[in-house]
Amino acid sequence: MAQHLDDSLIELQNLTFGYGPRLILDGVSLRIPRGKVTALMGASGGGKTTVLRLIGGQIRAQHGKLLLAGAAGGAREAQDIGSLSATALYAARRRMGMLFQFGALFTDLSVFDNVAFPLREHTALSPALVRDVVLMKLNAVGLRGARDLM
Repeated sequence: MAQHLDDSLIELQNLTFGYGPRLILDGVSLRIPRGKVTALMGASGGGKTTVLRLIGGQIRAQHGKLLLAGAAGGAREAQDIGSLSATALYAARRRMGMLFQFGALFTDLSVFDNVAFPLREHTALSPALVRDVVLMKLNAVGLRGARDLM
């Protein structure tokens, strides 16, 4: 069932998750605002990577909801990631960008080409449009000047 989020892109509602008998998240509620850079910080083993895996639908919460705005295609409609079908989850993931702690970039490609890689692999965008999108994304995170660095 679709719900509405105010200015949040992601909302965790009373989320609980554990690995076997080890409880990692217990009743966590959190709102991640739309259009803001958000960092998860905390102690090792505190659940940061677990939250990212829950958001990406790689694991599912044992209790509570994890709402993603626009997962169903509407600007404000939100759906619970944990209840999405595989097809709907893949569609939601195509709208995400996530880099885990041990994620790596291609060391033999420039910053520009690393950002362009998934656009070239997963879309039919023209080279000119890929260029524009990459430069816009690099600019959004303050890295436009680093485009040619390795």
